[in-house]
Amino acid sequence: MRDLEGLFVVSLEQAVAAPYCAMRLAEAGARVVKVERPEGDFARDYDYDVEGLSAHFVWLNRGKESLRLNLKDPDDRAVIGRMLERADVFVQNLAPGAAARLGLGAAELRAKRPELIHVSISGYGEEGPRKDLKAYDLLVQAESGLSAITGGPEAPARVGVSVCDISAGMTAYQAVLEALIGRGRTGEGRTIEVSLFHAVADWMNVAYLHTRYGGKPPKRPGLRHPSIAPYGVFDCADGAILISIQNPREWRALCAEGLEAPGLADHPDYHDNVARVAHRPALEALIGAEFARWPREALAARLEAAKIAYGRLSSIEEFARHPQLRLIRVDTEKGPVELVAPGAVLRGVDRAPGPVPALGEHDAALRSEFGG
Repeated sequence: MRDLEGLFVVSLEQAVAAPYCAMRLAEAGARVVKVERPEGDFARDYDYDVEGLSAHFVWLNRGKESLRLNLKDPDDRAVIGRMLERADVFVQNLAPGAAARLGLGAAELRAKRPELIHVSISGYGEEGPRKDLKAYDLLVQAESGLSAITGGPEAPARVGVSVCDISAGMTAYQAVLEALIGRGRTGEGRTIEVSLFHAVADWMNVAYLHTRYGGKPPKRPGLRHPSIAPYGVFDCADGAILISIQNPREWRALCAEGLEAPGLADHPDYHDNVARVAHRPALEALIGAEFARWPREALAARLEAAKIAYGRLSSIEEFARHPQLRLIRVDTEKGPVELVAPGAVLRGVDRAPGPVPALGEHDAALRSEFGG
């Protein structure tokens, strides 16, 4: 029996954030009904790269049932109403205020069923002067200041995954689990509001604190650490590698075994981290000249022997062949596909993923079950 088995979740969802939250609930054993507009979640058409299916959709919707409803139709609103009479958790990421206008707001639903856990995911929250701004991931990366500290000195950059959407989905999932524990103690559900902006803003606390109290807005370091040196990327003879020197022992080991220059450890320009950061360009040039002589794998072996923290700058093709990568197999309407496995390993727990639903695959069964 999986941890959330017996839990019933209705998720009126689209795109990434709410589907991420609901996918994690399904993965833990909850029954999740994904309510889609008649034409389907628009994420189904982001691309057709996975045997004709969307990569985002395959990733985020395993283990769910798909039900198409037109919520402008009173009969279809009645169907979701009957589902919510039995639901433990309701997740929705419509525009702010839209759920309430459909009679699906937290105040109305929880007045009838105080035990319901009601989750609203939005771009900027349910209140405030910018609550109605359209919010897509890259736009929120820019608004939150994340883009200002991402990229290199020459230009800001987008984080390469939908980090604001994912952070909101993760935050919502955490809040639901917390609410379930609370409900187990009190019998009361909870009203949860999560936004892309506020979820990623929480992750921006260090940058905020440096700026607010230290007067030092972080700069865009590219593949360098803004306040530690050497900590960044260096070209090898056939690729690139990153190193991270965090303490005096590692610095001495790098000098003696990585650079074969033990006397460098006590050089006045490089003897401690403050000095190394102040003389970073010269230090990086020195390290770069030595590393460029070595093939990447030979250099990696040398660094590993010296117990120096390093990482290969991997392409996505190299990532797909990474020896540490764990994969799962998921059934789809186009046949089985392999996905990267979830990050947490739960020993002794069945985490077999459910299939990815075709559009409206469960319409007939669910309408029969809930009187539609």
